[in-house]
Amino acid sequence: METFKLEIITPNGDIFNDDVISVTLPGEEGEFGVLAHHSSVSTLLEAGVVDIEKTDKTIESVLINWGVVHVDEEKAVLLVEGAVAIRGESESDIANALQEAKELIKSIEDSGNAIAAVSAKLDSAAQKLI
Repeated sequence: METFKLEIITPNGDIFNDDVISVTLPGEEGEFGVLAHHSSVSTLLEAGVVDIEKTDKTIESVLINWGVVHVDEEKAVLLVEGAVAIRGESESDIANALQEAKELIKSIEDSGNAIAAVSAKLDSAAQKLI
């Protein structure tokens, strides 16, 4: 399967930078997927979960509050204001990531329906990791 470079950048630095098989993004006009050789597009992102299919076929989830994405045939670059990766080596790492994610959700409470969708995806991701 072909891969492409995915970068997720916050004001505090990179949160993800690796080759991936696919990524699903919370676009302003709805969720959309990106594969290698995707046509060029730049669009706004809203609060939601970025699901990343890594080269080892595992799925990693990153909660974002808002941002922009630029996609071309070789890479996708997300510039986001805030993000939390839901990952960890141990249950305590995962618990800490989930707590950070909940704090990020609280900071964007005015997004209504998007928050409900993010909360549901976050709960689902937590169940898969534990």
